[in-house]
Amino acid sequence: MASCKVPCSVLFLYFIVVGTCSIYQCFAIGVDANQTALLFVNTSQGRHIPETLFGIFFEEINHAGAGGLWAELVSNRGFEAGGQNTPSYIDPWSTIGNESFIIVSTDLSSCFERNKVALRMEVLCDSQGSNTCPMGGVGVYNPGFWGMSINKGKKYKVVFYVRSSGPIDLTVSLTSSNGLQTLATAEVIFLCRASASDVSNWTKVETVLEAKGSSPNARLQLTTSRKGVIWFDQVSAMPLDTYKEHGFRNELFEMIADIKPRFLRFPGGCFVEGERLRNAFRWKASIGPWEERPGHFGDVWMYWTDDGLGYFEFLQLAEDLGTLPIWVFNNGISHTDEVVTSQILPFVQEALDGIEFARGDPNSTWGSVRAAMGHPEPFDLRYVAIGNEDCGKRNYQGNYLKFYDAIKRAYPDIGIISNCDGSSSPLNHPADFYDYHKYTSASDLFSLAHKFDQTSRKGPKAFVSEYAVTGKDAGTGSLLAGLAEAGFLIGLEKNSDIVEMASYAPLFVNTNDRRWNPDAIVFDSSQAFGTPSYWVQTYFKESSGATLLNATLQSNSSSSIIASAIAWKNSEDEKEYIKIKVVNFGSSAVTLKISVDGLDKSVALSGKTKIVLTSDSVMDENSFKEPKKVNPKPDLLEKADKEMEVKLSPHSFTSFDLLKQSISSIEMKGSDSLSRSSM
Repeated sequence: MASCKVPCSVLFLYFIVVGTCSIYQCFAIGVDANQTALLFVNTSQGRHIPETLFGIFFEEINHAGAGGLWAELVSNRGFEAGGQNTPSYIDPWSTIGNESFIIVSTDLSSCFERNKVALRMEVLCDSQGSNTCPMGGVGVYNPGFWGMSINKGKKYKVVFYVRSSGPIDLTVSLTSSNGLQTLATAEVIFLCRASASDVSNWTKVETVLEAKGSSPNARLQLTTSRKGVIWFDQVSAMPLDTYKEHGFRNELFEMIADIKPRFLRFPGGCFVEGERLRNAFRWKASIGPWEERPGHFGDVWMYWTDDGLGYFEFLQLAEDLGTLPIWVFNNGISHTDEVVTSQILPFVQEALDGIEFARGDPNSTWGSVRAAMGHPEPFDLRYVAIGNEDCGKRNYQGNYLKFYDAIKRAYPDIGIISNCDGSSSPLNHPADFYDYHKYTSASDLFSLAHKFDQTSRKGPKAFVSEYAVTGKDAGTGSLLAGLAEAGFLIGLEKNSDIVEMASYAPLFVNTNDRRWNPDAIVFDSSQAFGTPSYWVQTYFKESSGATLLNATLQSNSSSSIIASAIAWKNSEDEKEYIKIKVVNFGSSAVTLKISVDGLDKSVALSGKTKIVLTSDSVMDENSFKEPKKVNPKPDLLEKADKEMEVKLSPHSFTSFDLLKQSISSIEMKGSDSLSRSSM
């Protein structure tokens, strides 16, 4: 480890400690309840941790984007989810009024070339006469993604395209789930005399509704009491108060921002590949005006997305988070079909075009498209991944080399990530990084804290882009899973000379569509909470760009303890800190003796609080009913010094916050206190 002097003027000291034992597979610790461990930290020795060590991975899974981070309230807003054969399936749209009053179907009359399906609503009743419409009229409604969250006093922008065989008299409203309570409403009245075959007279309607009431399960209604035929297309409802008005749901954005991620890997995952290539995410279909995006069916996770959260929005999300985007693109391979290398060049060009869109000059072909979308400045795209989990597939190596060579010729500075794992043996192809994924039990993931101890330091760096405890140890987000992951992350931190980046997966789950368990953040239309795995990540947010210190652990339970120490500088207060993390993966309390060396003799330590992540059972989870059952809780810290002894609770993750000060400043504060007390 290279020598690195840590300034001693003002320095805080943090200790983070974790302990657990799987109820399914406990470690054979072989000691009594009075376990002890010694931790020696040398603050004068250290090496730089990569600026990008810990980040986040966003995949469109579990309705993470559609019905989640992307704040669009309408599901299947373009009526395309049922396919191009009409009449078609329009779920979750439903009809208001029975078939004697209204007939609803779809046709291909839309004015948008890439999504031709429109909704045709034939109203048979009228405001008067023999077939009078029921009170409130007839029409259609959309419940969004398992209910729309509408809050009193907030404003919502509703946009839709409409045409008609005659005059239009519409009511646009947000109502309770049964339609009986109106939360917000607006009238739309105008004449439209286009013939049924004339699509040139489609009219865009925009209105802002202010909610007079609240409901977490609201719906959007379009109703009328006027006889005739009305066509609708591209119906959208968005809250006006999204993050920076960029379309991101505020509380979900803030939760990922609190992790302080240094990178954003997107948009998948298997979402990038598709079960078949025809259903893979294609970036060019996800940019431009939202009305013109065709959307697609994600056949791996089995749901439709309108792609409102597209390539541009992912780049914007990374910028808003102050982090670096990592674009994962399809390399001509899905789960079931592959493009042979001799025919891969069009896919290579699509990737090059995507890079130009992100970082090209605003006058370039694709840079101008980005500029037209409101972002003339290039995005800071420095990394791309060629495919996802495709190593070993028949055409991957050949395809990969075509992409690699073309990208390096055009953009030699871009870091390229291979799907092949180079942690155990060298890669047989050029790469800047190799991808490593691990989903396993708690005990196995904890043991993998040493995975990279013996990995060669030559060649490409490791990108641990997907990891998590899964299976019975994890439940839907257990304390046990979080603690095992904490130990694994400490191992990555200690091996950060070869591990460049790491991210948990999956990031989000809408509780109504659990395609994968567990996940970091759980939400529905109106609320969200972090699992223990989420809270563990918050303890590592200072690690990226910090200095890894020389820390040596001696323990009579060495199989269940791992430790690391970092020094970092807080940009807000310009003070320097140390954070010591210790995982005790056992079921007994531990007495930990800490010795901090390398500090100037004129310096002393003092502290105020400790923060503990624990619960009554390692299988405890958070929920909407108890969102903070397992989350960090502050407590008093009784003593801090260069030589100190602390008690670690069983199954716990603890941080000790200590301040390193010069003795003279402490004496000065003491004399000031004494003077005040004598007055």
